Amino acid sequence: MGLYFHSLSLHIKSRMAYKASFFLECLGQLLMGLELFLGVYFIMDRFGEVGGYTLRECALCCGVVLMASSLAECFGRGFDAFAHVLRDARFDRILVRPKPLMLQVLCAELRLNMLPRIAEAAVMIVWGAGAVRWTAWKAAVLALMVLGGAAVFFGLFILYAALCFFTLEGLEFMNIFTDGAREYGKYPFGVYGRGVLWLLTLLVPLALCQHWPMQYLLDRGPWWYGLLPLLAPVFLVPCTLAWRAGVRHYTSTGS
Repeated sequence: MGLYFHSLSLHIKSRMAYKASFFLECLGQLLMGLELFLGVYFIMDRFGEVGGYTLRECALCCGVVLMASSLAECFGRGFDAFAHVLRDARFDRILVRPKPLMLQVLCAELRLNMLPRIAEAAVMIVWGAGAVRWTAWKAAVLALMVLGGAAVFFGLFILYAALCFFTLEGLEFMNIFTDGAREYGKYPFGVYGRGVLWLLTLLVPLALCQHWPMQYLLDRGPWWYGLLPLLAPVFLVPCTLAWRAGVRHYTSTGS
């Protein structure tokens, strides 16, 4: 962990060397998050509700998914950009260093400009919280939803990097579950139909951290729905195994 925090401090210092550029990037991320919420707002202004969910309820969903994806992208960007590492033959240098491979990739890049988007997601959650009759357990479930969702997005980044060992290029279809999930996560996944809901429950378990626990928060489902985000980190196991398989498959460039 000492190496990771040292790397974090170096990233902060390097970004602060060009403050204007950093703050403009932060502004851009802030506007992206605002655009996400405005899409929900204008739909609700026209139709009143979507699939039986109000604006505040959708804002809560949107905030949870936005915060989870932003946390994963902020601290797991090294895996998301791994295709460039392979193409530039930089993975050979990683292999000869006496540190865990995943830790080195994790430390390679941090997107600190995601922090404003995380703050924006927090504002959405606080505003959307007015739709829930809160208890201490429901507050804990909300925290689990964010952390579980971040684990799933992080696992998707690891899986993306693992596939790069076999393709040498980033597979764009993975964006359906990363960037795409941030977009269609504006609404509870159940509004897209049972097929999509079960896909995002059993294959890529994003619904375990959004749709199902939301039913409990809104008093539309049993209490044990609030436990489902605890299952989401299990998704990291197959993603890590895929990463290890990719490392075994890797052939050095010799450079």
